[in-house]
Amino acid sequence: MNTFKSVFETYSWDSVQTKINQTTSREVEMALAKSKRNLDDFLILISPAAKPYLEEMAQQSHVLTKKRFGKTIQMYTPMYLSNECQNICTYCGFSLDNKIKRKTLTESEIELEMAELKKTGFDHVLLVTGEANYTVNINYFLNAVAQIKKEFSSISIEVQPLSEEEYRQLHEVGVHTVLVYQETYHREVYKEYHPKGKKSNFDFRLETPDRVGKAGIHKIGLGVLLGLEDWRTDSFFNALHLDYLQKTYWQSKYSVSFPRLRPAEGIIEPNFIMEDSDLLQLICAYRLWNEDLEISISTRENEKFRNNVIPIGVTSMSAGSKTNPGGYVVDVESLEQFETSDERSAQEIASIIASKGYEPVWKDWDKAYTS
Repeated sequence: MNTFKSVFETYSWDSVQTKINQTTSREVEMALAKSKRNLDDFLILISPAAKPYLEEMAQQSHVLTKKRFGKTIQMYTPMYLSNECQNICTYCGFSLDNKIKRKTLTESEIELEMAELKKTGFDHVLLVTGEANYTVNINYFLNAVAQIKKEFSSISIEVQPLSEEEYRQLHEVGVHTVLVYQETYHREVYKEYHPKGKKSNFDFRLETPDRVGKAGIHKIGLGVLLGLEDWRTDSFFNALHLDYLQKTYWQSKYSVSFPRLRPAEGIIEPNFIMEDSDLLQLICAYRLWNEDLEISISTRENEKFRNNVIPIGVTSMSAGSKTNPGGYVVDVESLEQFETSDERSAQEIASIIASKGYEPVWKDWDKAYTS
């Protein structure tokens, strides 16, 4: 069975990094002059040589985004169901070696969280858990999705990698989107960040989006944890992965997210600092390369950055986020996976979006269309 692994293994981390750093201004200007760009152009546009062209990149990104997506921003929020985890990950507050109170929401607790989120206007929810196969497994997910879909039109999940059959089961009960992050594509150092647990299996995680695509999931979201390794090189491999998936599982839609390493209990400091201008460059590069790609920005980012990026290339934003299980009403004091930066309410974010001349979209999918 062919998977992305066969493509990935034809590339070298060091060679890609060298090529990025050797990009010239002339190559950047040629890439910006194109009406249609390929993966080589993406590499050029994330290079240090492209940084002086950020204003032009932002202007082009604005035009392309408005043409493809209109002046709308999709609103969503995460619902953390569990912080139980069997992995040791050096950057995560849920890591097995952190001595914290563990919690998995019951059906009645999920009901309370749902009611609180519905009051704020959300109809798109992202379900998040740690990776604990004994407790938050496929049966737990199937029951939770069946319960939650009664009130929410669009359900996304960010949980441990599953089998193709398990993704197929989730698709059948109402899962719309699966998010899965490789964290870093640097195979040689991956084990240092994931010393124990199923997540330490680099190849199994790398091939997860193939299983998601084969299961017929409507949308697949990728991303890397910005701060572990060189963001430019990691982002090229993430784009390479997206390129492969779009060509292989063309029936699915695709999105990209930009989680920057944030403070959390017992985690490492970022190895690579990514400035706001770097993140803006990356967002613009993705849009200039891929007009159809959905681009999401979370509450990890600060208020000023989120306000200013609305017209440039983003298509969805989280708001009012809590990153602990039961964080909205059930157990507001339990440990967060990471600290959020933008703590404004969903209604405040919606007002900011509207003030920019954009429409905050709480719902863009209806169960009636699937019946």
